Amino acid sequence: MLDDLAYSIQERYLLALARQEIEYLRRLYAKATDSLGMVDDASARDYGISTYHRIFTTDMHAKVTGAPSPLEARSPDGWVDIVTNALKDYETTQHLIGTQLVEFTNVSFSDDQIAAGDAHMTSYLHAWHAWPDRRLRLVLGTYIDKIRFTEGIGWQIYDMTLHHTSTEHRMLGDSA
Repeated sequence: MLDDLAYSIQERYLLALARQEIEYLRRLYAKATDSLGMVDDASARDYGISTYHRIFTTDMHAKVTGAPSPLEARSPDGWVDIVTNALKDYETTQHLIGTQLVEFTNVSFSDDQIAAGDAHMTSYLHAWHAWPDRRLRLVLGTYIDKIRFTEGIGWQIYDMTLHHTSTEHRMLGDSA
């Protein structure tokens, strides 16, 4: 972990901005994942796919551990297939991201800009999945991400692990 105080004011500003950009990757991921769950909406699916391609490197590795059936993919499109299959039977989903912590492991600067870098991020997941019959599947977990900065592209996730914590099934209440 890098000590932010070892950097100049300009470099600390760039690290703070980078931290926000990195956190935003996971928020975009949640929105894109919910969009992929809208299997009958072509524009939502297109948004989900294009967002995955924006936030993941082309050689990304993604996996889920601790779940009843572990999942794994080695490309954004491979993960699109897994997510689409996992969400296809739900009427709606909502993936909520919280408690995000970013740690930089390596950053280099050039001309008052970030030239290269690596970071780790953890983010809590709270995901709601509703079936048409009003049953709800609530999933809790923690994302562990490895992120890199590539000049001309920006920050992207190259390794993502979702540690599944728990799943609960319940009935949805009446909507008011």
